[in-house]
Amino acid sequence: MSDILDKVTDIADRLNNRLIWRFARTRRPIPTERPIVSFTFDDVPDTAWTNGAAILEKYGARGTFYIAGGLESRVEPDRRLISAEGCRDLFARGHEIGCHTFSHHKIGSLTSRAFAGDLDRNETFLADTGISRRATNFAFPYNAASPRLRHVLQKRYTTCRASGEAINRGSVDPFMLKAVEIHQPEDRALGLTRWIDDVAINPGWLIFFTHDVSSTPTPYGCRPETLERLVSHATERQCDILPVCEALDRFGWQEARP
Repeated sequence: MSDILDKVTDIADRLNNRLIWRFARTRRPIPTERPIVSFTFDDVPDTAWTNGAAILEKYGARGTFYIAGGLESRVEPDRRLISAEGCRDLFARGHEIGCHTFSHHKIGSLTSRAFAGDLDRNETFLADTGISRRATNFAFPYNAASPRLRHVLQKRYTTCRASGEAINRGSVDPFMLKAVEIHQPEDRALGLTRWIDDVAINPGWLIFFTHDVSSTPTPYGCRPETLERLVSHATERQCDILPVCEALDRFGWQEARP
């Protein structure tokens, strides 16, 4: 029975996302003649901090790390989540810290009041951790958005990121940015260079996301050599590799910040 409920919930989540992409009235342009690639990390397992950040820095790049404070230092069977010290270190090294809620629950299960309180709690966690720049970009846990809660997000963030498996071009919904996932199986991950080739030929904003970056990755993560292949390929194709906040500066979206 639980498997059936999970499938029904997954279908509902995908339907919600498609409805938002189709009918959202809020639009902003992606004005760029340069191909832009952003590498983002959800939940932020400690291997994303140690391996992921180091790979980006090797190529002079920085990423966006979406933190859920309620996961801090959690030990799970196949991964360990980032510590407060790790968050501070990423920020000190020039990476962007974004919000991924505090509780890491699907937001559609929350009331507006509970959701706002959860976001407040994560903001407090990041400030107490020593992150002096407030998170202005958000990623949906499980990539599950909620039309009902858009008004809460619009008051707090410049962008929200889901999945969508597409490059952001033309006029886009800033509260439902699309992204391409880097995950297992490995043969799929290694084919992702085609997305970089696409954005290099027809400039836009390609956002990648993943979770752990480990020699024994979870189904939602990748190996270090896979991430490095993508970062190096983006560099070779002369893409600008930017964290989300710097991409927004490039587009002139500063005035949209809450």
